[in-house]
Formats: sequence, C-alpha cells, structure tokens
Amino acid sequence: MMDYRKEYERWLDSPALSNEEWHELDAIRDDDDEIKSRFRGPLEFGTAGLRGVMGAGLARMNVHVVRWATQAFASLIVAEGDEARHKGVVIAHDCRINSPEFSREAACVCAANGIHVRIFDALRPTPELSFAVLHYGATAGINITASHNPSAYNGYKVYWSDGAQLPPHHAEVVAKNMAAIDVFTGPSAMDYDEAVAKGLIETIGAETDEAFLENVLGQAIDPAAVREVADEFQVVYTPFHGAGHILVPEALKRLGLKHIHPVPEQMVIDGHFPTVESPNPENPEGFYLAVDLARKVGSDLIIGTDPDSDRVGVMARGKDGDYHTITGNQMGALLADYVITARQRAGSMPAKPVILSTIVSTSMTKAICEANGVAYGETFTGFKFMAERLSGYAAAHTGEEYLLAFEESYGYMMGDYVRDKDAVTASMMIAEMAAHYYKQGMTLLDALDALYEKYGFFSEKTINIYMEGVDGPERMAALMARLRENTPAQFAGQRVVRMRDYRDGTVSVPGLGTVGRTPISGSNVLYFELESDTSFIIRPSGTEPKIKIYILVSGKEKAECLAKTAACAAAAEALGKE
Repeated sequence: MMDYRKEYERWLDSPALSNEEWHELDAIRDDDDEIKSRFRGPLEFGTAGLRGVMGAGLARMNVHVVRWATQAFASLIVAEGDEARHKGVVIAHDCRINSPEFSREAACVCAANGIHVRIFDALRPTPELSFAVLHYGATAGINITASHNPSAYNGYKVYWSDGAQLPPHHAEVVAKNMAAIDVFTGPSAMDYDEAVAKGLIETIGAETDEAFLENVLGQAIDPAAVREVADEFQVVYTPFHGAGHILVPEALKRLGLKHIHPVPEQMVIDGHFPTVESPNPENPEGFYLAVDLARKVGSDLIIGTDPDSDRVGVMARGKDGDYHTITGNQMGALLADYVITARQRAGSMPAKPVILSTIVSTSMTKAICEANGVAYGETFTGFKFMAERLSGYAAAHTGEEYLLAFEESYGYMMGDYVRDKDAVTASMMIAEMAAHYYKQGMTLLDALDALYEKYGFFSEKTINIYMEGVDGPERMAALMARLRENTPAQFAGQRVVRMRDYRDGTVSVPGLGTVGRTPISGSNVLYFELESDTSFIIRPSGTEPKIKIYILVSGKEKAECLAKTAACAAAAEALGKE
C-alpha cells in the first residue's frame, strides 16, 4: 500500500485539479478512512480494464485516471508500429454520468499519440463497439461503461483487434505502463477540435448502426414464424435508461414484430437511473414499470437490457397470469434448445456444431447438447475466455462452428461479428423464440417446463457476499485461503466428494489428496462437487467487492432440487458471516 496521506496531499497540491475536485478532496481532510479508500493505491487494470466509483482520487474513476490509463494503452498500440496506429482505435460510451466526457478525453490522448480515432456520435451498446473494432479493422477499442453497476460507478473497458476484451498479456503491459508514468504529467493530450481538423479523430454513427443491424438480423433462423403471429404478438421492452433504446426496438421491428411497447419512463437516457434502485436486469424488482405496461397491453413477454445493452433479462407470463423471471441459466438452456432445433428444422446445422458456456453455468445445457449431438465446451466466467476458445477453434482448422455462447449472468453471444455478450442480438433471438412458442399456444415458461419434463429438473442460485470497505479485498482473499487450506467436509449436510481448484488446476478428493487436473486453470475459483448432483462454486467477483457463490442442482424431482438449493443457499449465507 502506498503512503495514502502523502498521495492525498500531492493531489491537493496539483494544478491539474479543477476547483470542484479540489473542494471535493479538501472536504475529506479529517476523514482518514475516506482518504485511505481513495489513495491506498490505484484502480487495478485488468483484462476488463478499470471499474470504480466516480470521484477525485487515484482509486476513483475521473478524467485524470482515464487519461492515465489511455496513455498506457496508447503506448501499447504505438509499440505495435505505424500500421497499428493507422488502423487506430474505436471509442464508445454508455449513458452514465461523465461517460461522454471520459470518451472524449480518451480520444484526445490517443490522438496526441498519433493514433487514429473513430468515436461514436452518441451512446452505443457495448456489442456494437466490439463489432466496430472488427468492422473497421481497428487495432483496439475503448468503451466507457460500468455495465449494470449502480449509478455511482463508471468504467473503462478495452478491446483488442479480435473484438474481444484485452488479452491478459496485453493487460499486464498496460498495467506496467501505468505504473511507469505519473497520473498527471505522464499522459499526452491534444485539443479535440484540433485533432478533428487534422483527421486524427473522426465521428461514426448511423452507417455503423446499419452494418451492425444487418449482421444482427442475419442471425434470425425462422423469421417466418414471427410474421405469422405479428398481428397479435406483443412485446414490452425497457432499456433501463440506457444504450439499447434505439437498436433493440429497431432489431425487433426489422425481425417483423408489429407491437413493440417501450416503457416510456425508462426510455429516457439518464445515468442516475431514476426509476430503479439498480439498472441490473438480473433484479426482477426493476421490471415493475414493464410489468404494469405488459398487463395493460396484454403482453406475454418482457425484455430488459442493462445500461450498455450487453446483458438481457426476460420476464414471461405464467399460467397464473403473473409475470415471472426467466433466469440467465434458464434462458441459456432455452436458447440452446431453440437454436439447435430451429437450425435442424431449417437444414442449417453445421457439420461440427458447438455451444459454449462457463463452469458456473447450468449443466442443463450440457444435457441438451448431448441429446442432440452438439459439442459442449466450458470456460471460465467472462466472454473473453469464450472468444479465446473460438479463436482456438479457428486456428486449429478443425471445422468447429459455434451456435451460441452464454453465461449465467444474463449474457449471450451469437455470430462472428461480435466477441462479447450482445443484448441486441439476444433480444431479437428471444423474441423469435417466444413467437415460435406463441404460435403453439405456449409462453417461454411453458417451453421451459417442457424442457424440464424432457431432461429432468435443474435448479441454480447465485449468492453474493459483499465485502466492502478498505479491507474488503483482504477479507475476500482470507476466505478463499481458508477454504483452500481447510477443505470443508460438507455443505448444507451434503458431503464434499471432490474439489476442483481452478487456480492451479488440481482436483482433490477428501482423504486421498490430488487425484487429477482440470482441463483449464489460472482462475481463482473453488468448485466443490457434492453428493447427489449438487455443485457449490466460489469465486471473488472481478468487478465488484464481493464473493460469488454459485449453486447448481439437478435431479428428477423439482421439490427435492429446490429444497437442496435452498439449503445450500443458507450455507452460502452463513459462510459469509464466519
């Protein structure tokens, strides 16, 4: 830990601070904990870039940190040579407070380093940034977003030429570059208008939207099914005040839907997210306005995308007339089954189809794949790992073609034009799938029940144990260390049969020690296999101060599975209090 009081005083004395920033820091002069929180060290730059609470300070998101990170990233691009600078960088932003300003600051630093910049004219979905990097053949991409985090947060996501988030070895270089330069004096910056006049910065917009939408619509498998029910089928949509507000409804319209009902209050772009406590589509309480509208218009389907439109949440009307959440795991299974069967009906199934998911996602997808002769692959959490797996398939020239990639946290990816989760394409595919079942007199909940009847019941739950404050990282590390050193004999009364430590790749059995290795390694994840088809998985979040515990249960009887899930959830909550 750096001398946080000294760093605090250095910031106070810096002429780079605005009056507003100086007064913000001066106001905490007598609050040592707050000073420590802001200056104990910088935000850690990783493969997902930076994410943190906005405010003045080295461990906060502000223009100085954005310039600092961009200079470090620009140095990586410059080191690649003149061609890399010419191919340049694409810059996008979401709806958050300061996002437009941060994106312009990043553009000015890149331009000062001789890097050609394409910057979007307004907020755009994260998947369109990934698309634009590929579409324009750019060297890299920068996206100012904090995804579904609360309004106090902002972030800085970086992408490489493959359209995926930055590879670990490049992220390490950026982190080293940041450490080697001063946050105030290290970055070079150019006047924005001057950079535009010199051709170093150009604005992109509608033409990129059109190219992106053309690819999105290209993923539709059975648009005829949508047209058949378009006169009656209703969809309610909310962007949660964010970047999906234009392209998601447009994609649904072009698919053939006639009755799309956006939630008016949440179509307003606002980084304060005034109508919800959290703009996370994983939280069903945020859908209350959408549910009211769905009841009014008689819709069976509600679609909601998060502020940067890379995650999508869905609610569907049940037989009881109420609207129920379809979880990310459940939607992943529904989409996997639909894409496989629809491609089979259309005669468009590739010779070597693959579906990708993560080690913490439902095992139901694996059962669906096995029953349909489709290969199933698992990676660590994060679409950068799935993109890496896809690159491996392409490099091997063995003919694998992926149909769908998803993770339990409401992220889905299809097609070769993006290499990150994509709520625009996913929303369109979910609507197509819902229309297919609507034609049969079914909702997505009915379709899910049909899958359970065919494959058995699967239950999943994620528990978040928050460890906020200055000592949060140390507490998370201590919990993981304790579980490694003293492997629990049981969770919720179920015996631990085997433990996978994905950090070093060891597989161990209580009483026997190491018995094998995992196919992948290098991530801080502990995977406890319990008796009776139950898994208890623990990992620290990479973007928030919390430990995530995933519970996966399967079996023939729904009631028994739900009881096991509830017992494991209680054990997870207790773990956080120890």
